[in-house]
Amino acid sequence: MRTFSIAVIVTCLNLFFVLSCKQKTSQEESAKTWYKGNLHTHSYWSDGDEFPEVIMKWYKDQGYQFVALSDHNIFQEGEKWKSIKEDSLYRKAFQTYLLDYGEEWVEYIQEEGDLKVKLKTFEEYGPRFEEKEKFLMIPAQEITAGFEGKPLHLNLTNLERLIAPMEGGSVVEVLQNNINAVLEQRKASGKPMMVHINHPNFHWAITLEDMIRLKGERFFEIYNGHPAVNNLGDSSRMGYEAMWDFINIAYLEKGQPLIFGLATDDSHNYHKQGAKFSNSGRGWVVVQADSLEAGTIVEALERGDFYASTGVELEKLSYANNILEVAALPKDGVNYTLEFIGCKKGAKDTQVLKAVEGNAGSFEISEDLLFVRCKIISSEPQHNPVENMKNQLAWTQPVRPE
Repeated sequence: MRTFSIAVIVTCLNLFFVLSCKQKTSQEESAKTWYKGNLHTHSYWSDGDEFPEVIMKWYKDQGYQFVALSDHNIFQEGEKWKSIKEDSLYRKAFQTYLLDYGEEWVEYIQEEGDLKVKLKTFEEYGPRFEEKEKFLMIPAQEITAGFEGKPLHLNLTNLERLIAPMEGGSVVEVLQNNINAVLEQRKASGKPMMVHINHPNFHWAITLEDMIRLKGERFFEIYNGHPAVNNLGDSSRMGYEAMWDFINIAYLEKGQPLIFGLATDDSHNYHKQGAKFSNSGRGWVVVQADSLEAGTIVEALERGDFYASTGVELEKLSYANNILEVAALPKDGVNYTLEFIGCKKGAKDTQVLKAVEGNAGSFEISEDLLFVRCKIISSEPQHNPVENMKNQLAWTQPVRPE
């Protein structure tokens, strides 16, 4: 049987990404649908504090079309019992869960003060929520590894089988070994799947230099709704948005494809709300795809056919004939600023090339530019924000001149 090295796999994937990222006509774009989804969240299967059914219902009720429930080093399969805290908050939540789903669905054991509940598997709870072209659950895992006490987390979306966290002799080696494991699974299965780097500044575990040295990685979180991930950096360390641009400058210099930016919830806390808790509804992606199927969503993400958001909704996003057009959905009393941010060839940093006060704008990308992206800033405050990110934002993916 013929075998393939990781270098060959990465090269083939990079070629696929380059060929699939050609500009689309407006007719091709109009035939696609926009789908809102969250690619990072947790349940009682790991360190979340709610049942997966309750979580899926919340996202579906809030208008999301897809969710990847990504628990740490586990998939929702097999038998797992969860002990429910004696805290009245969680016991009352269990009673609500029992009332909503009934004794025939909920399996539990209660002896004196001890309450244990058998968690439902992905195969069991999935059919209750999935609807064709309305709601999709994508099988996922947060690969949770580390090096010398540094937490190194990556999400595997549309997994075929669980991946045990890989070890290594450095931060970069651990990350690369886990990326390679996902690429190997993708190659062996023939199934579209993606891996993305989670919250690099969590415990300041992953530096810009680490990110630049990776190969085969196409995504990382430019926004994460957990209160402890340092989205904005600090006085001596850069935030995710600045990191994003520097990575792409370095990647293009090395002939690697652009890396795309995701916004996610990374939600763990479903009963206590506020800036100190990891809550749902803070960050998401909106993907333009042919259909609401896991493989199709992954392939659209890999083409960069999406934007990331903490609240801003776009009514138009188009890139054709080297013109990037962006329009935010107008709202009464809400003002927008569109910043077209790019890097000139030979430069080592990005700059705001054009700023538009208003909900819509366009930018023509000339040959002297490496890439351009748009950041949309709303005057409307974000619901339940973390850090000092009070206003709603959105980010389009970087595009290159044809």
